[in-house]
Amino acid sequence: MKIAIASDHGGLELKRVLCGFLEGGEHDVLDLGTHTSESVDYPDFAEKLCRAILAGEAERGILVCGTGIGMSITANKFKGIYAALCTNEFMARMSREHNDSNVLCLGGRVIGDEVAKGIIDVWLKTDFAGGRHTRRTGKIKAIEGENAAE
Repeated sequence: MKIAIASDHGGLELKRVLCGFLEGGEHDVLDLGTHTSESVDYPDFAEKLCRAILAGEAERGILVCGTGIGMSITANKFKGIYAALCTNEFMARMSREHNDSNVLCLGGRVIGDEVAKGIIDVWLKTDFAGGRHTRRTGKIKAIEGENAAE
């Protein structure tokens, strides 16, 4: 699976670890930056990743900032992006099974490397359950169509 990944300076170290983890799992990784510890603005990197997914350059994406909050807020402004901020494996599984998330947001200053790897592993291996959840995600998409800026 092709996975896009991006971070700001607050998520850089975790992003570096995760790139190695994903590549070791034989995923094709599209690293969209940042590549230095110099202070940058997280919306710029969230936008870059979301546009890459919407353009078909990657199937799913992972965004990392200090808390994951800013990245998730920014990513969810894009029509067709369903970003979930997860701090444990249960949230990751539910974000896929019930919500069909296509972007995972993580906090580099909130969770450790091994916890992040576990979250990603579950998130990548979990399929959307469909069924009653299709009705619910359909309602999200209808709201999005009526209200989304893009």
